[in-house]
Amino acid sequence: MGKDQEGEERGEEYLFKIVLIGDSAVGKSNLLSRFARNEFDSNSKATIGVEFQTQGVDIDGKEIKAQIWDTAGQERFRAVTSAYYRGAVGALVVYDITRRTSFDSVKRWLDELSSKFSVLSIAWPLFISC
Repeated sequence: MGKDQEGEERGEEYLFKIVLIGDSAVGKSNLLSRFARNEFDSNSKATIGVEFQTQGVDIDGKEIKAQIWDTAGQERFRAVTSAYYRGAVGALVVYDITRRTSFDSVKRWLDELSSKFSVLSIAWPLFISC
């Protein structure tokens, strides 16, 4: 426990890092934007490297924060973005339901996750159509 700026006691704080992965232009950045700022930009640009946003909620005096990392989907950034898996407790594999090729890539993304995490217990698809 710590004290805030007014000197009042705060509850415990938890931070969970989650990475968004998937092919380029499937909607990962807009998913993050909607989650963190309740915004959507149909003309968003491709992510270069990695970006992240943090969103928190207070539950029973405990602050729970989700730090969501948006990784670039292009192959040329793969070596850089794979380093951002470190410390993550989960991942969302994102694909665009209007692009079959992005769905076909899901297995490759799951294989990459398996190589980065010692335990990959549950994988659920996330459907995005922008």
